[in-house]
Amino acid sequence: MKWSLVPAARFAEFGAQWTQLHARAGAQALLADDFVAPLLAEFASGRELLACCTQGGETVAMALLKPAGRGAWTTFQPAQAPLGLWLQLPAADTAALLRTLVGELPGFALVVGLTQMDPMLMPRPADHGCIATRDYIATARVTLGGGFEAYWNARGKNLRANLKKQRARLDKDGIVPRLEVCRAPEQVAAAVADYGRLESSGWKAGQGTAVSAANAQGRYYTAMLEAFCRRGAGRIYRYWFGQRLVAMDLCVEDGDSIVVLKTSYDESVPGNLSPTLLMREEACRQLFGQGAFSRIEFYGRVMEWHLRWTDEVRTMYHLNYYRWPALARLHALLAARRAARPRAVAAD
Repeated sequence: MKWSLVPAARFAEFGAQWTQLHARAGAQALLADDFVAPLLAEFASGRELLACCTQGGETVAMALLKPAGRGAWTTFQPAQAPLGLWLQLPAADTAALLRTLVGELPGFALVVGLTQMDPMLMPRPADHGCIATRDYIATARVTLGGGFEAYWNARGKNLRANLKKQRARLDKDGIVPRLEVCRAPEQVAAAVADYGRLESSGWKAGQGTAVSAANAQGRYYTAMLEAFCRRGAGRIYRYWFGQRLVAMDLCVEDGDSIVVLKTSYDESVPGNLSPTLLMREEACRQLFGQGAFSRIEFYGRVMEWHLRWTDEVRTMYHLNYYRWPALARLHALLAARRAARPRAVAAD
């Protein structure tokens, strides 16, 4: 195995190589070239590296890496990327790839971390030798099989009754809900601007984390979704109460799955109405009926509402590879000691 390292700013030069490896690896759309390139354009610091591993004349792995402190490197992981930006052929030996990589990284690397790994895409290895893993978050999916009625009848009685009651109230008030699906690239900029207005009117605006057509997040989602829509793999849901936009989902498609990246809603809607849940019920009904996908992926931290929607939950993980097994053991010991320390209790 031989690794080559170049500044990540040169990613476009290696786009075809990344795309070829992505296809051969059968990787998630969240690792596709047109998902990754806009991440670098908007969120890279300039210190990131593009790593490429070849063996026997073929590319077996590629990754985007960033320095993470003295002697440490991790996969480039902006908040907008649900998965760590690591690609490898399924048959490749991950431990061997990391063993050779840690020896090539600048500054005498002691550890390299793969962040936000999905065990459904890359099985979680056992902690052994130089490898140590830790839980990241629990995340949820919905399997689109067996028809919508069977799926819906398996949901909790309270959820079904509550949404039925909400629809009855809307009908009584003369409000017609409507689900709109945007898939054309020329619709994306306006849709992201609408999404930004929804998010900027809520609690995220106060934290400075809301999407806006004028900020890096807005530029990222516009560029990425336009690229996905150009190849028929982008999807934006808008949900309306009459002429009032009340909820949105930003999604990408990945062969047999659809991934919900971002959700926002109008927080000024009365509290006894749940526009996001109403939107999701209609979207699920459509997706079950169309039969184009086998699952919906959320990739965010499991929330209470996810558990009303599905019982399919798995734990994503981080993987660290240490230069020496003794370093892995020392790190584990220090982490255990920190976890065992009593926490201070505030006085009454």
